[in-house]
Amino acid sequence: MIAGGDAAAQAKEARCAVPATSAGGPSNAHTRYVEANLNPPVIQPGARPYSLAERMRTYDVPGISVAVIHGGKLDWARGWGLRDTASCAPVTPDTAFQAASISKVATAMIALRLVEQGKLALDQDINLWLRSWQLPRDPKLDPDGVTLRQLLSHTAGLGVHGFPGYLPDAPLPTPAQILDGKAPANTAAVRSVLPVGAQWTYSGGGYVLTQLALADVSGMPFADLAQRELLRPLGMTRSAYAQPPTTAIRADMAFAHAHGTPIPGNYHVYPELGPAGLWTSASDLARLLIDVQASAAGQAGHRLSPAMTRTMLTPIMGNWGLGPAVYLDGARRFGHDGLNEGFQSLMIAYVDKGEGVVVLTNGGNGKRLMDEVVRAIATDYGWKDIAPPAVQEKVLTGAELAKVAGRFEGGGLSVILEARPDGLFADTGGPSPERLTALSATRFLSDARGIVVQFTPDYSSFDIVEGGPPIKFLRAKPSAPAPKADGP
Repeated sequence: MIAGGDAAAQAKEARCAVPATSAGGPSNAHTRYVEANLNPPVIQPGARPYSLAERMRTYDVPGISVAVIHGGKLDWARGWGLRDTASCAPVTPDTAFQAASISKVATAMIALRLVEQGKLALDQDINLWLRSWQLPRDPKLDPDGVTLRQLLSHTAGLGVHGFPGYLPDAPLPTPAQILDGKAPANTAAVRSVLPVGAQWTYSGGGYVLTQLALADVSGMPFADLAQRELLRPLGMTRSAYAQPPTTAIRADMAFAHAHGTPIPGNYHVYPELGPAGLWTSASDLARLLIDVQASAAGQAGHRLSPAMTRTMLTPIMGNWGLGPAVYLDGARRFGHDGLNEGFQSLMIAYVDKGEGVVVLTNGGNGKRLMDEVVRAIATDYGWKDIAPPAVQEKVLTGAELAKVAGRFEGGGLSVILEARPDGLFADTGGPSPERLTALSATRFLSDARGIVVQFTPDYSSFDIVEGGPPIKFLRAKPSAPAPKADGP
């Protein structure tokens, strides 16, 4: 199966000519640096950088779109490769991709605008604002209901992590059918599964509930509300919560790919607009980030007030604020990533300075390619907090490894780190523990998964900072010894 997929991808690549350089947009010293200087997190002595074209082939990514923020402005944006391998059309700076879970950040901003307008409250039972549907209350898990603040920060204890989407010609469920898990919905009902407010549990289902609340309190379809409150004012002309996509989006849009060819139907449709339904370009998402940065700097006249932006970018639990993930180690950053069928996306920016990057891809192992592109851009611009330069493996002493070892928990997951003579090993419950490559005394790479984790200086916790969702893992307290039985 793998060999067949590779053969199909190579045949498709051979059929499509390499797009003209000009098709992707303007070139400059920065874009040329990206084209020639991609590296994984750890490099071998004397290894040369990879080219972008090489890595797109390695990771089976037909097309990629990038936008860079510098000095509080859009510095450059361009695309590489093919937006679809059926027509061989190139990615342009305006090509729209599915943003996937990045949609949640835009949804959160719309919700917070309505809070500022007095149409919603952050800390009241969301059922008070719902007109068309009510979340069934669980007397043990959510006796007082769930709030908008908890929904936006994934602390409401609701289930349904994500959504597989629907073929373009399939019947689509309403938000109420999605929330109740009723046909034609293809996911379970959204209900409380953990005690409200007690832990962080990622829930796309909670954002469908938010989507419905926003439509109810505004009296208009969510997609229209998004245009009025966010997309149109920011000049995001290549963006829409449109599922299926609008005629304007179809004029220059990427297809979802698997094994180098478009998936059946060319893309999946996501009526779960709030968590997954935004079509957008890299430049448009950069405009959103720039607006947040300006508001965070205290400037008035943006989509959110400076006070509300501070609220959005304040972690509620772990690394999560109200919508975006937030990193407080080093210079403060915020962002989100996304994964829909055949699409992977990433955006990250500094809170306190106007620098950041957006990357969108349409197939293959887009996550690894995006991480290497972000590393190249961060190296080029000197953004060491966003992505340190590639390094050679660091050899740590047994004493240094012993500081790292222990059991860590986060996001409902558990990992045991064991110090051995030949390095640090992670046991996540798989067939065998995996060796982690040391990038520094506090930074490690899981080569098999492409995940990079960063420990705090005291090793009390670590964050996934590359290659996976931004989950914080806390060191678990040692189990208390079992009480000794009384003697005779």
